[in-house]
Amino acid sequence: MPTTDPLRHHPAAPPTPRVTAWRRRVAALAGVVALGGLVTSGLVAPAQAAPAQPVAPSRPAAPAAPAGPAPKGPDLGRHVTLITPDQPQAQVQAALDAIAARQVGNQFGPERDAILFAPGTYGSTASPLIFQVGYYTEVAGLGRNPGDVVINGAVNVYNQCEKDAAGNDTNCIALNNFWRSMSNLTINPTGGEGCRANTEFWAVSQASPLRRVDVTGQTSLMDYCTAGPQHASGGFVADARLRAVTNGSQQQWFTRDSTIDSWSNAVWNQTFAGVQGAPAQSFPDPQYTTLATTPVSKEKPYLYLDAKGRYRVFVPAVQRDSAGYTWADGPTPGSSLPISSFYVARPSDSAKKIDAQLRRGKNLLFTPGVYGIDRTLHVRRAGTVVLGLGLATLTAEKGVTPVEVADVAGVDVAGLTIDAGTKNSDALLVLGKGAKQGPRGWTKKDPTTVQDVFFRIGGPHVGKASTSLVVNSDHAVLDNIWAWRADHGEGVGWKVNTAAQGVVVKGDDVTATGLFVEHYQRYNVVWTGERGRTVFFQNELPYDAPNQAAWRHGSTLGWAAYKVGDKVKHHDLWAGGSYIYTNVDPTLHLSHSFEVPENGGVRLRDLVVVSLNGAGTIDHVVNDVGPSVAPNPAGGSSIDYLRCFPVC
Repeated sequence: MPTTDPLRHHPAAPPTPRVTAWRRRVAALAGVVALGGLVTSGLVAPAQAAPAQPVAPSRPAAPAAPAGPAPKGPDLGRHVTLITPDQPQAQVQAALDAIAARQVGNQFGPERDAILFAPGTYGSTASPLIFQVGYYTEVAGLGRNPGDVVINGAVNVYNQCEKDAAGNDTNCIALNNFWRSMSNLTINPTGGEGCRANTEFWAVSQASPLRRVDVTGQTSLMDYCTAGPQHASGGFVADARLRAVTNGSQQQWFTRDSTIDSWSNAVWNQTFAGVQGAPAQSFPDPQYTTLATTPVSKEKPYLYLDAKGRYRVFVPAVQRDSAGYTWADGPTPGSSLPISSFYVARPSDSAKKIDAQLRRGKNLLFTPGVYGIDRTLHVRRAGTVVLGLGLATLTAEKGVTPVEVADVAGVDVAGLTIDAGTKNSDALLVLGKGAKQGPRGWTKKDPTTVQDVFFRIGGPHVGKASTSLVVNSDHAVLDNIWAWRADHGEGVGWKVNTAAQGVVVKGDDVTATGLFVEHYQRYNVVWTGERGRTVFFQNELPYDAPNQAAWRHGSTLGWAAYKVGDKVKHHDLWAGGSYIYTNVDPTLHLSHSFEVPENGGVRLRDLVVVSLNGAGTIDHVVNDVGPSVAPNPAGGSSIDYLRCFPVC
């Protein structure tokens, strides 16, 4: 059975510009290390005394909500919960609480859920609808635009807490709150008690996106109502309208193509691209990186109900130099596909059957569940949509690459988790072969896009893969990618969950917006294509290298987090963070976190490096340039910055 330890091992938000609070223990170590208090300048929180954090709801005895009028289209299976306005709210609440009871602590379980709200209004001021979102749970509206589904209440993610000897909540953090999502609806934050009143809480770390949401009141990206230390570490918002945002303990966060009224504080690395109302560029004091526009983006496809109650999938159009949310002046631009153009896959389907549907020219809709993939799924047709519901998970078997996309244009791969299996795979997802097919291949006008796709090497079980994501396609767009070699869970160890590289980009003119890559044993990212662009990069280096001899190449100590090929002439990176924590051997050094050619055409801006809690040293930021961060003799962690390379 996989572990359900709810504690991930990220650092805390810094109480001063250079010293962070103590971090939670590493799973391999016995005992608990004390944590210092959290201090974040500008933190906004209600003045009421903070009540104890509610535990996950108990399983209700009430049956699941009864079905309303069935949409016209295929049955999406028992792991999709359809909510309609005519269903009694008490039964809706019971159904949602039952899912939360199962999933809030279910970090590595096989269960997957999609909660879909048909157009309408749910809850009221007198009787708000408030529920929690746990692991592997997608909450989405089925309207054409976010205003078609309105929730009066809150859809919350809280910290997970341990219990002390007296049964009180302690060590409450959000550092392991991964693998969940919310999209395409409006929330009027209503109800709740004390500290939790009238606020939407989304206290998450990686792989927990907010997309196409309209929150009309306070949003908090941390859970400040629990016993502490209340840390959170990294997230993603796109195509959204938010009002007052409490960032709080969020160490890093990326917001794209949205509108906000206010943002409370910076911590290490807060990045905004095309966000109206964003804080001004000021890195590193405070640590805001702000781009007026996003160079290129394409919003994630989504399921919706048309005016006749039929399922369809909407595919948003490509945007260039964009700012603000796509639905500000009416429906999001793009194209609509009938559900009949999709093969609706179920976990019981064989990879052979699913691939045969792709060969027939079908799009794919993966219903929630875990799929064993023992032969590669080949996406051959231009414009194919491969969309997962409920964080549907593809697990490699027999060492195959689960998904390969041909040299064709306009493919969307979205909403999937892809896991390595016990036999090593060369890669988990490959885009293109680099054949340069001209107008029949990928194009600038119609790029292939990967949105909300998360890779895992270990965690739920032993996994091995040489590389997680390989991009051969030109003009591809990578939007919110988390490639993770597991640092905790099952099947974890230097010689167990082996993975050399996280993301390898060989195509030209590729853009990454929100790139999270962690713990790989060699280069976490290798980029050899020309004119690449990354807006926001977050990295932790491997924790578990046994000694320096095992983690070096030639005279270079360790392997850089982000490597730009020696022959690359032009590359741009905005807002890159790299952290070292080598708990097995705290004496390890990394020569540099970023390794790039020094030719004047490769430009890096707003970089942050951190040595976490007395374990590991980064000697330089880029090549031989920039400060060192080493274990802090006073305790905690050390942090430093490089504004730009080679020059500002």
